[in-house]
Amino acid sequence: MRTTNAQRFRHRPVIGIIACGRMVEGEPAQAVKHRYLEAVEKHADAVPLIVPSNQDVGRAAELVSRLDAVMLTGSNSNIAPHHYGSTRVGQAPIDDGRDGFSQALVHAAITAAKPVFGICRGLQEINVALGGTLRDLRESDQGDAHHAPAGASLEEMFGFGHEIAVNAGGMLRRIVDGDRVDVNSVHFQAIDRLAEGLVVNATGPNGVIEAISANHTPAPVFAVQWHPEWRPEERAHDLAFWHYLSEAARARYMPAPGSELSA
Repeated sequence: MRTTNAQRFRHRPVIGIIACGRMVEGEPAQAVKHRYLEAVEKHADAVPLIVPSNQDVGRAAELVSRLDAVMLTGSNSNIAPHHYGSTRVGQAPIDDGRDGFSQALVHAAITAAKPVFGICRGLQEINVALGGTLRDLRESDQGDAHHAPAGASLEEMFGFGHEIAVNAGGMLRRIVDGDRVDVNSVHFQAIDRLAEGLVVNATGPNGVIEAISANHTPAPVFAVQWHPEWRPEERAHDLAFWHYLSEAARARYMPAPGSELSA
């Protein structure tokens, strides 16, 4: 069958993926792990575009204007507590540049009615950007329930997980099959106070919030605490995350049941 020009040049949404600050060969660099880029390209059928986080926050709106959606990835760095009004000393590693610019991206995307999706650190960044706070699970001896032991291999780290309870009526329940699913768990920070305007979609051990959404924004704001980019072919609910991102980036927004946008 011959491929037509329309098929060959069909529009694929552009997803801006925030980068992390890293030291490479002794100098500052920006980095995104391939698995995020590959998941966007393969499972969301979109074009991944790396967004550097070493930008002035005043440029966030200009960057967002060129994107169809924003993706905030996971990272090994922790969000510095001063960003959510805490006087605690954050545990290294810290990526202060990403902390500040991610907040600007969230606000710029919501203002521009562009979808915002978050994974792990990205969920935490969305909560902080909208006025919520975080806690470090290691300070209450709950870290072992949500992260593999130190020294674990990459396979062991992402093989570590637990079951989560999916709340009825939330966006996550609309895109996954079942009210309980098994997810990987690779984090130490977690939501403490949920930001106003966000809704809990799922919870895990120790009451940790595992998924959130906003149902009064002009475009979707949705995030999960686990890592759906890690071999999503093996789990239907992780594929559902990427399919939802794909739909949202194509402006087929499904507001949560009961929200003012679904009335």
